Amino acid sequence: MAVRTVLQQADIDRAITRIAHEILESNRGAERLVLLGIPTRGVVLADRLAAIIGRIAASDVPAGALDVTMYRDDLGRHPVRTPQPTSVPSGGIDGATVVLVDDVLYSGRTIRAAFDALADLGRARAVRLAVLVDRGHREFPIRADFVGKNLPSSTRERINVRLAEVDGDDAVTIDGGDD
Repeated sequence: MAVRTVLQQADIDRAITRIAHEILESNRGAERLVLLGIPTRGVVLADRLAAIIGRIAASDVPAGALDVTMYRDDLGRHPVRTPQPTSVPSGGIDGATVVLVDDVLYSGRTIRAAFDALADLGRARAVRLAVLVDRGHREFPIRADFVGKNLPSSTRERINVRLAEVDGDDAVTIDGGDD
């Protein structure tokens, strides 16, 4: 199986910085902005985005984690996942613009589950979606508002996101798809 690197650390840094600027522009600043990452790598990306947005806007941007494991509609088909803690910033999400952050957008099932999980936490003013990689192949009518890299791929291929905080280095690779 061939492994091809499509994003290296510098590419990922640029993509995250661009997404941070786009979020600020879309929200017209950092006021009432909350970033919620979907474990595992979405949480890392949300923390990185919050730090960059905080530097640009000169204000603290709350970030947390939103575990969607028990909201998934495909639990019976996939290996059991260990639920991760959900941590919502102290101000909550009511009336806030919530940006859900994930590493890869594929079928849309994770994000559909995130909408259900989010509804249990409160009523956001608006919900946006930021992803590092959009690979296509949607099964739900879900579209990311902020995308680091559109990466058309075969369903036989696997997109691997590596982030230093979890994996020791930053990279996005494509695995497989060879006949």
